[in-house]
Formats: sequence, C-alpha cells, structure tokens
Amino acid sequence: MIISIASGKGGTGKTTVATNLCASLDADFMLLDCDVEEPNAHLFLNPNFTGKKKVNAPVPKVDLSLCTYCKKCMEICRYGAIAVAGETVVTFPELCHSCGGCAIVCPEKAITEIDRFIGTVETGSLDLPRNPSFGRGLMDIGQVMAPPIIRQVRQLEKEKDLTIIDAPPGTSCPVIASMKGTDFVVLVTEPTPFGLHDLTLAVEAVKLLGIPCGLVINRAGIGNDDVKNYARDENIPVLLEIPFDKQIASAYSKGELLVQAQPAYKEKFKDLYTSIEAIVNRKGEA
Repeated sequence: MIISIASGKGGTGKTTVATNLCASLDADFMLLDCDVEEPNAHLFLNPNFTGKKKVNAPVPKVDLSLCTYCKKCMEICRYGAIAVAGETVVTFPELCHSCGGCAIVCPEKAITEIDRFIGTVETGSLDLPRNPSFGRGLMDIGQVMAPPIIRQVRQLEKEKDLTIIDAPPGTSCPVIASMKGTDFVVLVTEPTPFGLHDLTLAVEAVKLLGIPCGLVINRAGIGNDDVKNYARDENIPVLLEIPFDKQIASAYSKGELLVQAQPAYKEKFKDLYTSIEAIVNRKGEA
C-alpha cells in the first residue's frame, strides 16, 4: 500500500502527520520525502543516511553543422526551452521538461540529448522499530524541475509493501508526481478560509487521479466549521483532528515528534492508519 500525505497549501502540517504516523507504526515500511525543494522530514526522524546518487535530466544539444534552422524543434516545445533566430539556435536547459520532442521532430537528426545534473536522492534507515527505510530527494540549487527527482525517489517504493510519501504542497506538477499511482491520499488542512480554498483545489486534483482520500484537520479549534461542512458535502471522511495547542507548537519548533511530546497521540495515529487501511481494503473488494 502507498499512502501520499498532501495538501493544497504549505504550512498545514503534512510533515507533522507523515512523521508522527511513521513513529506510531510497528511495521516494515518506507518513508519517502518527496518535497524535494525543501525536504524536512529528517529534522524530526534523524535518519541514518547510507546511500546517495545523482539525478540527471536529458536536455537537448544541437549540432549546428547539421542544422538547417527549420524551427521544427522550437515549434514543438511548449516551454520555450529551444529557440531558433536566423542561423542561431539557443537552448535553455532550465526550462526543458526532458520530453525529447525536439530530437524526435528534427529532420536532420541534429539534436541529441545530454545529461544535466538536477539533484540527488539519499537513502537510509530510521531509528524506529524494525528499522524502516527512508528516502528523500533534494533539488540542486537553481533548478526548477522537481518531477524528475520525485520520480526517482518513488522508484524506491518497490522495496517495501508499505510506503508513506510526504508530498510537496500545492496542486502543481510536483504534487501530481507524488500522488499519482498511490492507494490513498491524506489531505492535511486547517479550518480557515485559506485552508478551505486550497483544500478544494487539492480535492479536485485527487478526483482527477481517481484516488480515495480523507482529511486530517490540523490546528482544529481556530476558524470555523466550513472545512467540516465541505468534507460532509463531498463525502470525504475526517480521519483525525489535531487541536490548535501551544504545547504541540512548542514541540514542533524543537524538532520533537508529537507522539513523543504527548504519547496519547500515538494511538490516534495508529487509528488513522487503521482507518486508511479499511478504506483501501473496501475499495479493493468493490
């Protein structure tokens, strides 16, 4: 089973949910931090890193001795990563999505692909029962293409029967790359107008992917009941509520797990996992 923990906006508590869920499980699993622009699960779980590999993305290289400046490469690229002006061809590797289209349409075979370093994938283990595995991606400074790194991180899923993904915030391509093909999405939100607005965007993205989801409401007690009303209207289960509490915030600011600062929450996170498992099993039987 693969569980992705996501949200429509940053700062809702995805990493809080992901790390505390992991710390509550007595199982052989893997945690993947796919927020490659700013991974932070390691701050709470202190993994022992043992492996590291580079992530490269193919980008075009033009042989001007073969090029006839027909502009077919420029016309097919929707991201402006290659431009033809007179007898000059300019590539912009930072904009390239590595689709390979320019090389395919070039009638003179003047375009080949070379590797561009965009980040790293690090692997290790966690100091928890059964020593679960840990993996994360880290985008190189100045890079903008997160999905290729996320896809490399997700290749690690094959090693375990249970994988928990800490997804990046929002509803753009990196989030889709972190949710696509998973069995369940936990959407973490907060009961505020901003939280509700971005939650609706996240729910629409999950619907398009056809993945069952449930809510965790963080900082419960502030705002109003609009998030709960929305969840009821959309038939989305609220699986856990974490109150707006100074002690919880204090523990977080120190890099402490909630289940360690307030042990009673360990059972609540276990119940969260049990609820997810039941929903996934029911879908499998349908």
